[in-house]
Amino acid sequence: MSEEKEKQTESSNTEASFLIRIQYRQNASWQGTIQWLEEKKTKQFRSELEMMMLINEAADKVNIQTDRTKLGSWNKKEEVS
Repeated sequence: MSEEKEKQTESSNTEASFLIRIQYRQNASWQGTIQWLEEKKTKQFRSELEMMMLINEAADKVNIQTDRTKLGSWNKKEEVS
């Protein structure tokens, strides 16, 4: 049983690499295409936010674990003066 789990873990893709092409810079934003290299998928995006959402969706699909303690979070209490 443990061998099956190891094989599944080894075969599952845990990386997400992207090729980003910025084609235009209009309205204080980027427009272009993003290609997810491992999945061989390409999508157009109309803003940096849309591009980041596509990257986040890919990361969720491959279960990339990020160290959220290094990133900003709404749950962390920070003193503002």
